[in-house]
Amino acid sequence: MKIGFIFPGQGAQSLGMGKDLYDQYEEVRQIYKQASQISGMDIAKLTFNSEETELFQTKNTQIAILTMSIAVLELLKKNGIQAKYTAGLSLGEYSALYCGGAIDFEDVIKIVKKRGELMQNLVPNGEWAMAAILGLENSLVEEVCQEITDGFVVPANYNCPGQIAISGDKKGVQIAMEKLKEMGAKRCLELKTAGPFHTMKLQKASDELKKELEHIEIRMPQITVIKNMDAKPYLEKDNIKEILAKHVINPVKFSDSIEYMIKNGVDTFVEVGPGKVLTGFVKKVSKDVNCINVNNVETLQNAIQLLK
Repeated sequence: MKIGFIFPGQGAQSLGMGKDLYDQYEEVRQIYKQASQISGMDIAKLTFNSEETELFQTKNTQIAILTMSIAVLELLKKNGIQAKYTAGLSLGEYSALYCGGAIDFEDVIKIVKKRGELMQNLVPNGEWAMAAILGLENSLVEEVCQEITDGFVVPANYNCPGQIAISGDKKGVQIAMEKLKEMGAKRCLELKTAGPFHTMKLQKASDELKKELEHIEIRMPQITVIKNMDAKPYLEKDNIKEILAKHVINPVKFSDSIEYMIKNGVDTFVEVGPGKVLTGFVKKVSKDVNCINVNNVETLQNAIQLLK
């Protein structure tokens, strides 16, 4: 068995996520306590007892998802479950780098807090949207986006075969959704996001993030971490900080990342953190691999039984 850990990104959040793990495990409570001290935010209160509108703000969502993902990861590691490969969807790449030993706990909390703030506060004025397009070839979605001149819209997340997320201004995204429905899309679903993520509209946020990344230490990962940017592993020659800064303005190649891991022998994928969207993506890439999601006490115990 060759295990790959995959970490969710923004959109996987839900109010109360991880509460039963927090209640049951002292080590989880310690992680939340330490993350709260480092960030200056009460992450447990934000995640378990705030309003949904507060949790769903980008500056809060990212730190909440990261903290839960790390808590689940540490429980898996404590039970002897380790990965040979890891990847994350957008924000999840930071969890993957932490998993690979490339970045320490304090630094990953600090930089993800800053990333969330920048991605929320440096969005240009205007109405922005993202949408998931199901049931069409990537090339067709790309073509439609290129043809739209009355508005701005580009492919942002290549999630799995037959599913791509587009990002841009509300007008451009809505025009694209209408055209893609006419061309046979099974579904066009607007997402709960707050900006034109993974587009050039976040150039200012990317520039500022690059400056912030200079204040933290990032090393080469000790296990194979697959990049969103090109669906290939981080290598010694890579400037990880520069890649992470460019990450917010470039499309996420998650589907290709999963394909790379499968080609290199990963046969068991464990989704570490809130939700179970990523295991769904993996199943669309290949039905021949095992998929497990770990997001509460029950799924953790199930994973321990299956993987130890």
